[in-house]
Amino acid sequence: MATVRKTVTFTEQQDKWIKAQIEAGEYTNDSEYLRNFVRQDQASNAKYLSLKSKIMEGLESCISNQSLPEIMKEVEIRMRKDGRL
Repeated sequence: MATVRKTVTFTEQQDKWIKAQIEAGEYTNDSEYLRNFVRQDQASNAKYLSLKSKIMEGLESCISNQSLPEIMKEVEIRMRKDGRL
């Protein structure tokens, strides 16, 4: 995979934090530390987009004629079927 060089500016306090993480053995260098945060942000964003999509799907599905207890029972049945409950 090709790499791209970036220039990033940190405060002195942030730089000390990054160096402390490297000295603690969590990362081998600054780049590894930053790439880890990019990967975490990507994963977080993917979860956010999935949740947003599900919320939009729910909003677009109209109002249910079922009561709240009926809806909860359906959810419970579905969760038992797929092993989440």
